[in-house]
Amino acid sequence: MSILSGKNILLGITAGIAAYKTASLVRLFVKSGANVKVVMTPTAKDFVTPLTLSTLSKNPVYSSFTNEEDDNDVWNNHVDLGLWGDLFVIAPATANTMSKMANGVCDNLLMATYLSAKCPVYFAPAMDLDMYKHPSTLQSFEKLKTFGNVMIPATSGELASGLVGEGRMAEPEDVVAFIEKDILNKLPLRGKKVLITAGPTYEAIDPVRFIGNHSSGKMGFEIAKAAANLGAEVVLVTGPTHETVLHALIQVKPVLSAQDMYDAVHNYYNNTDIAILSAAVADFKPKEVATQKIKKKSPTLTLELEKTKDILASLGAIKKHQYLVGFALETNNELENAKGKLKRKNLNLIVLNSLQDKGAGFKSDTNKVTFIDDDENITEFQLKSKADVAKDLLNNIIIQIDA
Repeated sequence: MSILSGKNILLGITAGIAAYKTASLVRLFVKSGANVKVVMTPTAKDFVTPLTLSTLSKNPVYSSFTNEEDDNDVWNNHVDLGLWGDLFVIAPATANTMSKMANGVCDNLLMATYLSAKCPVYFAPAMDLDMYKHPSTLQSFEKLKTFGNVMIPATSGELASGLVGEGRMAEPEDVVAFIEKDILNKLPLRGKKVLITAGPTYEAIDPVRFIGNHSSGKMGFEIAKAAANLGAEVVLVTGPTHETVLHALIQVKPVLSAQDMYDAVHNYYNNTDIAILSAAVADFKPKEVATQKIKKKSPTLTLELEKTKDILASLGAIKKHQYLVGFALETNNELENAKGKLKRKNLNLIVLNSLQDKGAGFKSDTNKVTFIDDDENITEFQLKSKADVAKDLLNNIIIQIDA
């Protein structure tokens, strides 16, 4: 899955012959999982039609402050457009538009949106060779970079004038690849290896039956997605679950039992920077596993149970450089029990949640958590989605490891 998946991309199109490439660019953004809205300068419509771009983006195309065909003169709010975008990509960026961007000239909807945008801005210049080399254009490049705008360099090749040289807009595939790489390189967990556990474990009684719990794995999967979206290389060791994830930076390692999870986690732990163990691992397993299905010959069945290996404690005992996070699901004396677990298992952070809190715990899309670090600093959160809890957790870890 592309790092662009789920992002809102504003595509600004200006009046250059390279505008014909934007149909392919929109398609590639959509294929990457992004939501795309197009803002055009009025004269850009001479090079590529709004109908084409609207069909490919599945959104209206904006080119003026009001919709000319609308009798009610509905206002296209440039502020709303600017706030909607997670990224603003101006391609092609003509010399004329870049000069306006550099000097704050606001004479069309695209420029008003650019000046209102709070998101990162990328621009892909496209013009003839002499225009590209002109001192005023070079000055625009440098000035835009000082604003924090990111330039997608033009390439050399045959230009519309027939000249051969620099000024050709980067190909759509290269524009997408450039943006993806630039985002990844700026992410706070880029180059970090993160190990995450999720879901329940199943402890066999016989070939048919098992001891398990109600964990859905949702929390662990959300943490994995949040870590990957911050640039981490993630290994997700998961017990049986219906949850799925597709992301280029996430390796999913399915396991069944506590022993399977223990083995998998220890296989990856030495090369891990951050380990987050959110799985609901069984504390006990049958001492003897029947080789055949147990028949209902008597009204009762007695099972002798033994403890499973404590995965979290085993990692705490051998911890070196790793930042180790555990979860504590409690029903009483929550804070004291969580603090005790934090110390006993040599953790850097523990995430406490209580089955007493409505909307928290197993199978829910929400959670209500408290973070406790190894200095016993306590941070409480209100009920929120597990996706937001995952983001809070990763942001907290980033602050700690950067401190």
